[in-house]
Amino acid sequence: MGPLISVVVTTYNYGRFIEEAIESVLAQDFPLEHVEIIVVDDGSTDDTGERVKKYGSRIRYFYQANGGQAAALNAGFANARGEIVALLDADDWFVPGKLARVVEAFEGDASVGMVYHRFEERHDRTGLRQEWYFEAVSGDLHREPEKFKTYVTPPTSAVAFRRSALHGLVPIPEEIRMLADCYIAALVPFVAPVVAIPEVLAIYRIHGENSYYASDGQALIEMRKSRVRMWQIVIAAMNNWLADHGYTRKMDPVRSLQDHWKIILEREEFAVTAPGRLRFFRYLAQSYRRQFRLMSWQLRLINCFNLAGSLVVGYKSFPRLDEHRESLMRRLRSLLRRTSPSHRL
Repeated sequence: MGPLISVVVTTYNYGRFIEEAIESVLAQDFPLEHVEIIVVDDGSTDDTGERVKKYGSRIRYFYQANGGQAAALNAGFANARGEIVALLDADDWFVPGKLARVVEAFEGDASVGMVYHRFEERHDRTGLRQEWYFEAVSGDLHREPEKFKTYVTPPTSAVAFRRSALHGLVPIPEEIRMLADCYIAALVPFVAPVVAIPEVLAIYRIHGENSYYASDGQALIEMRKSRVRMWQIVIAAMNNWLADHGYTRKMDPVRSLQDHWKIILEREEFAVTAPGRLRFFRYLAQSYRRQFRLMSWQLRLINCFNLAGSLVVGYKSFPRLDEHRESLMRRLRSLLRRTSPSHRL
């Protein structure tokens, strides 16, 4: 009998992190005889191989010439023997209950093609811990398309797939050197129902050298341009898949996803060339409209303030708008306290 679940770890020059990722799988409160760990090394030139090989037969290790994330994931999928395939970036790790919860979700419904979950960011340099934005969307896109208007594609270490649901989605086009996980996670709802688990089951490590993550203040101009190119490639590939399978923009879920991708691409383009006030206003309005029905009245009020402010301060000065808003709110609260009947008494 083969493994029930395959954990595919993709890595490139992350030798200093790879052991912690592997150990997080070996430490799961789930029978390890039903788990296989596959490490796909996408051409590392550091000591990744030596660190992995010391685990012996507990790890299936595959080394290949550097081809990018799609090539690494394709190798992992091709060699996975489990009914379920969970992904893990080499610089992230799983919390102990991850595999048990994921398997439970899959076994609860044989039609489910993907299970994803909340995760937490941890910053190596500052020690800061924070949960990533998470909107739990579970269900069948074809039966409940309204739900998927707010679907946001989860990152690599937060997704697991039923291997049978990947037919027609893999191999991933190998021109997608980064964001290949986004390609799969964005399209799998068109193939099978998905389940979202609202628990933190993986940790996303921010260490300053992540393949994709960098704040705009830190990213060099060439990195920013590269991010734009990455998104252009993956969005074009996703749109091609949708068109090839008969999905058109007239369908609400398709339109919603494409609008979301457009917002992401614009955000990356702004980091290269700052937009004018009107374009930035339109971008914010589209972003807020996507989440409007999920916002509290307080958040709606704040976003209205931000929209108006964006026309005044523009893109480059927009981060300072929060400081002005907080200052204004403090003055209003102070004024309300002074004018309240209890204060006068």
